[in-house]
Amino acid sequence: MTEAIPMRPRTSRLPRTARRAQLLEVALEVFVEQGYHSASMDEIAERAGVSKPVLYQHFPGKLDLYLALLETSCDTVIDGVKGALASTHDNRRRVQATMELWYDYVADQGAAFRLVFESDLTSDPAVREQVDRVIEESAALVAEVIRDDTGLPLAAAHLLAVSLVGMGHVGARNWLSQDSSLSRSEAVQLVAGLAWRGIGGFPRNEDDAEPNTNAQGDE
Repeated sequence: MTEAIPMRPRTSRLPRTARRAQLLEVALEVFVEQGYHSASMDEIAERAGVSKPVLYQHFPGKLDLYLALLETSCDTVIDGVKGALASTHDNRRRVQATMELWYDYVADQGAAFRLVFESDLTSDPAVREQVDRVIEESAALVAEVIRDDTGLPLAAAHLLAVSLVGMGHVGARNWLSQDSSLSRSEAVQLVAGLAWRGIGGFPRNEDDAEPNTNAQGDE
């Protein structure tokens, strides 16, 4: 039997933005622990140390609260991908930084990651839209870099980008769920190496060149 998590004491009045952030933090705990369907607004309010009317002032219903939390989590991932791609002009390091982003997010923000990619409410169109947005916007950012550097058509660059994003987030989820004996750094190095050996084989800025699928990139 799991230990009950102590409720937060009733809190003093906070600025609206600070209160909203606090409520989202508490809601994340409850949704990840219990899933959307089992979570209740009563418990979220109690854990946050506020009255239900205060909670409803910020979020009219449970779905509104869940979607706000989901949107914040998705924005965190997308902003992380932007930061990783902008951190260097060296493409090999970009691959490394992007893979580090996924593994760092899983390890450091595991609860939020599960909310995005392991939601029990993906049948809801608004939830599905947010989850799909993470993949699509992340892939669009990566595709732009691939297209600029290789001259590949947009459709080809997008397919490669989606594949790289999938390699990152699916691999990271598996690494976490399997409680792997590999450290985070070891896992990132393996996956980044695999990704670079693939994407590094495409010629740069040669509009008429065929992709060299045998190239391995730098060791």
